[in-house]
Amino acid sequence: MMKDMSVDEYNRFRAVLEKNSGIMLGEGKEYLVTSRLRRMMEREALDSVTSLLSAMERNRSLLEQVVDAMTTNETLWFRDDHPYRIFRDRLLPEVAANRRPLKIWSSACSTGQEPYSLSIEIEEFRRKNPGQLVTGERILATDISPSALAAAKEGVYQQLAIRRGMNDQHLKTYFDVLDNERWRVKDPIRARVDFRSQNLQQSFGLLGKFDIIFCRNVLIYFSADLKYDILKRMHSCLNPGGYLMLGASEAMNNLSDYYEMIQCHPGIVYRAR
Repeated sequence: MMKDMSVDEYNRFRAVLEKNSGIMLGEGKEYLVTSRLRRMMEREALDSVTSLLSAMERNRSLLEQVVDAMTTNETLWFRDDHPYRIFRDRLLPEVAANRRPLKIWSSACSTGQEPYSLSIEIEEFRRKNPGQLVTGERILATDISPSALAAAKEGVYQQLAIRRGMNDQHLKTYFDVLDNERWRVKDPIRARVDFRSQNLQQSFGLLGKFDIIFCRNVLIYFSADLKYDILKRMHSCLNPGGYLMLGASEAMNNLSDYYEMIQCHPGIVYRAR
Protein backbone atom coordinates (compact mmCIF):
# COMPACT_ATOMS: atom_id res chain seq x y z
CA MET A 1 0.00 0.00 0.00
CA MET A 2 1.25 3.47 -0.88
CA LYS A 3 2.26 5.49 2.18
CA ASP A 4 0.94 9.00 2.70
CA MET A 5 3.13 11.59 1.04
CA SER A 6 5.00 14.07 3.26
CA VAL A 7 5.42 17.72 2.31
CA ASP A 8 9.15 17.11 1.82
CA GLU A 9 8.48 14.17 -0.52
CA TYR A 10 5.99 16.22 -2.50
CA ASN A 11 8.42 19.12 -2.88
CA ARG A 12 11.22 16.79 -4.01
CA PHE A 13 8.89 15.17 -6.53
CA ARG A 14 7.82 18.60 -7.83
CA ALA A 15 11.45 19.59 -8.36
CA VAL A 16 12.26 16.38 -10.29
CA LEU A 17 9.15 16.73 -12.46
CA GLU A 18 9.91 20.36 -13.33
CA LYS A 19 13.55 19.58 -14.12
CA ASN A 20 12.63 16.78 -16.53
CA SER A 21 9.45 18.10 -18.14
CA GLY A 22 9.09 21.78 -17.30
CA ILE A 23 5.75 21.07 -15.61
CA MET A 24 5.23 23.08 -12.41
CA LEU A 25 2.90 21.61 -9.79
CA GLY A 26 1.31 24.09 -7.41
CA GLU A 27 0.96 23.77 -3.68
CA GLY A 28 -1.40 21.14 -2.32
CA LYS A 29 -1.52 18.88 -5.40
CA GLU A 30 -0.44 15.74 -3.56
CA TYR A 31 -3.76 14.12 -4.47
CA LEU A 32 -2.97 14.57 -8.18
CA VAL A 33 0.39 12.81 -7.83
CA THR A 34 -1.17 10.00 -5.81
CA SER A 35 -4.05 9.42 -8.22
CA ARG A 36 -1.88 9.38 -11.35
CA LEU A 37 0.98 7.29 -9.98
CA ARG A 38 -0.75 4.82 -7.67
CA ARG A 39 -1.17 2.06 -10.26
CA MET A 40 2.39 2.40 -11.54
CA MET A 41 3.82 2.32 -8.02
CA GLU A 42 1.82 -0.79 -7.20
CA ARG A 43 3.11 -2.45 -10.37
CA GLU A 44 6.71 -1.56 -9.47
CA ALA A 45 6.21 -2.58 -5.80
CA LEU A 46 7.08 0.93 -4.55
CA ASP A 47 5.37 1.96 -1.34
CA SER A 48 6.39 5.63 -1.06
CA VAL A 49 7.35 8.66 -3.11
CA THR A 50 10.84 8.42 -1.61
CA SER A 51 11.26 4.91 -3.00
CA LEU A 52 9.84 6.10 -6.32
CA LEU A 53 12.34 8.97 -6.54
CA SER A 54 15.20 6.58 -5.79
CA ALA A 55 14.01 4.16 -8.47
CA MET A 56 13.69 7.02 -10.98
CA GLU A 57 17.35 7.93 -10.43
CA ARG A 58 18.37 4.39 -11.38
CA ASN A 59 15.87 3.77 -14.16
CA ARG A 60 15.45 6.29 -16.98
CA SER A 61 12.51 4.35 -18.37
CA LEU A 62 10.65 4.69 -15.07
CA LEU A 63 11.35 8.43 -15.05
CA GLU A 64 9.83 8.70 -18.55
CA GLN A 65 6.78 6.73 -17.40
CA VAL A 66 6.28 9.10 -14.46
CA VAL A 67 6.53 12.17 -16.71
CA ASP A 68 4.09 10.52 -19.11
CA ALA A 69 1.63 9.84 -16.31
CA MET A 70 1.86 13.43 -15.02
CA THR A 71 1.38 14.98 -18.46
CA THR A 72 -2.07 16.44 -18.99
CA ASN A 73 -3.50 15.10 -22.25
CA GLU A 74 -6.69 17.17 -22.28
CA THR A 75 -7.67 17.98 -25.85
CA LEU A 76 -10.50 18.03 -28.37
CA TRP A 77 -11.18 18.65 -32.05
CA PHE A 78 -11.06 22.26 -33.33
CA ARG A 79 -10.51 23.47 -29.77
CA ASP A 80 -11.88 26.98 -29.05
CA ASP A 81 -12.93 27.42 -32.70
CA HIS A 82 -11.49 30.91 -33.32
CA PRO A 83 -7.84 29.75 -33.78
CA TYR A 84 -9.08 27.54 -36.62
CA ARG A 85 -11.16 30.36 -38.08
CA ILE A 86 -8.04 32.58 -38.07
CA PHE A 87 -6.01 29.74 -39.60
CA ARG A 88 -8.64 29.13 -42.28
CA ASP A 89 -9.61 32.71 -43.17
CA ARG A 90 -6.35 34.64 -42.67
CA LEU A 91 -3.26 32.48 -42.39
CA LEU A 92 -3.89 29.91 -45.12
CA PRO A 93 -4.66 32.54 -47.82
CA GLU A 94 -1.57 34.52 -46.82
CA VAL A 95 0.70 31.47 -46.90
CA ALA A 96 -0.85 30.35 -50.20
CA ALA A 97 0.25 33.66 -51.72
CA ASN A 98 3.89 32.85 -50.84
CA ARG A 99 3.83 29.99 -53.39
CA ARG A 100 5.85 27.57 -51.30
CA PRO A 101 4.80 24.38 -49.45
CA LEU A 102 3.21 25.15 -46.08
CA LYS A 103 5.02 23.97 -42.95
CA ILE A 104 3.28 23.89 -39.56
CA TRP A 105 4.45 22.80 -36.11
CA SER A 106 1.82 21.56 -33.67
CA SER A 107 3.73 21.51 -30.39
CA ALA A 108 2.30 19.61 -27.40
CA CYS A 109 -0.01 17.80 -29.83
CA SER A 110 -1.26 15.31 -27.22
CA THR A 111 -3.29 12.50 -28.84
CA GLY A 112 -3.41 14.16 -32.26
CA GLN A 113 -6.65 16.12 -32.37
CA GLU A 114 -4.92 19.45 -33.08
CA PRO A 115 -2.68 18.39 -36.00
CA TYR A 116 -5.45 16.32 -37.56
CA SER A 117 -7.86 19.26 -37.19
CA LEU A 118 -5.30 21.44 -38.98
CA SER A 119 -4.92 18.83 -41.72
CA ILE A 120 -8.70 18.75 -42.17
CA GLU A 121 -8.72 22.57 -42.47
CA ILE A 122 -6.03 22.36 -45.15
CA GLU A 123 -8.06 19.75 -47.04
CA GLU A 124 -11.17 21.94 -46.84
CA PHE A 125 -9.19 24.95 -48.09
CA ARG A 126 -7.84 22.91 -51.01
CA ARG A 127 -11.33 21.79 -52.01
CA LYS A 128 -12.73 25.34 -51.91
CA ASN A 129 -9.65 27.01 -53.46
CA PRO A 130 -8.22 24.59 -56.02
CA GLY A 131 -4.67 25.33 -57.07
CA GLN A 132 -3.99 28.02 -54.48
CA LEU A 133 -1.86 25.97 -52.09
CA VAL A 134 1.44 24.61 -53.35
CA THR A 135 1.49 20.84 -52.86
CA GLY A 136 3.73 19.31 -50.23
CA GLU A 137 2.36 20.87 -47.04
CA ARG A 138 3.65 19.22 -43.84
CA ILE A 139 2.54 19.29 -40.21
CA LEU A 140 5.12 18.34 -37.57
CA ALA A 141 3.31 17.23 -34.40
CA THR A 142 5.36 16.84 -31.22
CA ASP A 143 4.73 15.87 -27.62
CA ILE A 144 6.69 14.71 -24.58
CA SER A 145 4.26 11.87 -23.82
CA PRO A 146 5.07 8.49 -25.47
CA SER A 147 1.56 7.16 -24.82
CA ALA A 148 -0.09 10.25 -26.34
CA LEU A 149 2.14 10.06 -29.42
CA ALA A 150 1.40 6.36 -29.86
CA ALA A 151 -2.33 7.06 -29.81
CA ALA A 152 -1.91 10.01 -32.18
CA LYS A 153 0.07 7.99 -34.71
CA GLU A 154 -2.59 5.28 -34.71
CA GLY A 155 -5.26 7.87 -35.50
CA VAL A 156 -8.05 5.76 -34.01
CA TYR A 157 -10.58 7.41 -31.71
CA GLN A 158 -13.37 6.12 -29.51
CA GLN A 159 -16.84 7.64 -29.65
CA LEU A 160 -16.30 9.76 -26.52
CA ALA A 161 -13.17 11.38 -27.99
CA ILE A 162 -14.74 11.83 -31.43
CA ARG A 163 -17.77 13.64 -30.04
CA ARG A 164 -15.62 16.28 -28.36
CA GLY A 165 -15.69 18.91 -31.09
CA MET A 166 -16.07 16.81 -34.26
CA ASN A 167 -19.14 17.64 -36.36
CA ASP A 168 -21.02 14.99 -38.31
CA GLN A 169 -20.00 16.25 -41.75
CA HIS A 170 -16.28 16.16 -40.96
CA LEU A 171 -16.69 12.76 -39.32
CA LYS A 172 -18.40 11.37 -42.43
CA THR A 173 -15.88 12.93 -44.83
CA TYR A 174 -12.55 12.44 -43.09
CA PHE A 175 -12.88 9.26 -41.01
CA ASP A 176 -13.29 5.57 -41.73
CA VAL A 177 -15.71 3.63 -39.52
CA LEU A 178 -14.02 0.67 -37.82
CA ASP A 179 -17.02 -0.38 -35.72
CA ASN A 180 -19.81 1.23 -33.69
CA GLU A 181 -17.35 2.70 -31.20
CA ARG A 182 -14.19 3.53 -33.21
CA TRP A 183 -13.20 5.75 -36.14
CA ARG A 184 -9.85 6.12 -37.92
CA VAL A 185 -8.59 9.32 -39.55
CA LYS A 186 -8.48 8.79 -43.33
CA ASP A 187 -5.06 8.27 -44.89
CA PRO A 188 -4.86 11.60 -46.84
CA ILE A 189 -5.40 13.53 -43.58
CA ARG A 190 -2.90 11.40 -41.67
CA ALA A 191 -0.32 11.55 -44.46
CA ARG A 192 0.35 15.28 -43.90
CA VAL A 193 1.31 14.77 -40.26
CA ASP A 194 4.67 13.59 -38.92
CA PHE A 195 4.78 12.75 -35.20
CA ARG A 196 7.95 13.13 -33.15
CA SER A 197 8.95 13.17 -29.48
CA GLN A 198 10.00 16.62 -28.28
CA ASN A 199 10.60 18.06 -24.81
CA LEU A 200 10.02 21.81 -25.10
CA GLN A 201 12.88 22.41 -22.68
CA GLN A 202 15.30 20.97 -25.21
CA SER A 203 16.74 22.41 -28.44
CA PHE A 204 14.50 23.01 -31.47
CA GLY A 205 17.55 23.16 -33.74
CA LEU A 206 16.73 19.99 -35.70
CA LEU A 207 13.05 20.74 -36.27
CA GLY A 208 13.51 23.13 -39.20
CA LYS A 209 11.61 26.29 -40.14
CA PHE A 210 7.86 26.82 -40.08
CA ASP A 211 5.26 29.20 -41.44
CA ILE A 212 2.93 28.66 -38.48
CA ILE A 213 3.44 27.28 -34.97
CA PHE A 214 0.57 26.20 -32.74
CA CYS A 215 1.66 26.19 -29.07
CA ARG A 216 -1.62 26.11 -27.23
CA ASN A 217 -2.56 25.29 -23.64
CA VAL A 218 0.86 24.01 -22.58
CA LEU A 219 2.79 27.13 -21.48
CA ILE A 220 0.40 27.54 -18.54
CA TYR A 221 2.18 24.61 -16.87
CA PHE A 222 5.65 26.22 -17.07
CA SER A 223 7.52 28.88 -15.12
CA ALA A 224 7.70 32.43 -16.48
CA ASP A 225 11.39 32.00 -17.32
CA LEU A 226 10.80 28.77 -19.22
CA LYS A 227 7.86 30.30 -21.13
CA TYR A 228 10.08 33.19 -22.20
CA ASP A 229 12.85 30.82 -23.28
CA ILE A 230 10.48 28.60 -25.29
CA LEU A 231 8.81 31.51 -27.07
CA LYS A 232 12.14 33.10 -27.92
CA ARG A 233 13.43 29.82 -29.37
CA MET A 234 10.18 29.31 -31.29
CA HIS A 235 10.75 32.69 -32.91
CA SER A 236 13.99 31.33 -34.38
CA CYS A 237 11.97 28.45 -35.89
CA LEU A 238 9.58 30.74 -37.76
CA ASN A 239 10.09 31.91 -41.31
CA PRO A 240 10.13 35.73 -41.67
CA GLY A 241 6.59 36.95 -41.01
CA GLY A 242 5.54 33.53 -39.69
CA TYR A 243 2.79 33.17 -37.11
CA LEU A 244 2.53 31.79 -33.58
CA MET A 245 -0.82 30.77 -32.10
CA LEU A 246 -1.09 30.53 -28.30
CA GLY A 247 -3.92 29.30 -26.07
CA ALA A 248 -6.72 31.64 -25.02
CA SER A 249 -5.39 31.92 -21.45
CA GLU A 250 -1.74 32.37 -22.45
CA ALA A 251 -0.11 35.79 -22.87
CA MET A 252 3.05 37.04 -24.55
CA ASN A 253 5.15 39.02 -22.05
CA ASN A 254 8.35 41.00 -22.71
CA LEU A 255 8.75 39.66 -26.24
CA SER A 256 7.65 42.66 -28.31
CA ASP A 257 11.07 42.71 -30.02
CA TYR A 258 10.30 39.25 -31.39
CA TYR A 259 6.53 39.21 -32.04
CA GLU A 260 3.83 41.61 -33.17
CA MET A 261 0.34 41.02 -31.73
CA ILE A 262 -2.36 40.82 -34.39
CA GLN A 263 -5.96 41.28 -33.19
CA CYS A 264 -8.38 39.15 -35.19
CA HIS A 265 -11.71 39.95 -33.41
CA PRO A 266 -12.11 37.49 -31.82
CA GLY A 267 -8.76 35.95 -31.11
CA ILE A 268 -5.10 36.93 -31.28
CA VAL A 269 -2.20 35.64 -33.31
CA TYR A 270 1.46 36.69 -33.07
CA ARG A 271 3.55 37.50 -36.14
CA ALA A 272 7.31 37.10 -36.05
CA ARG A 273 9.20 40.35 -36.47
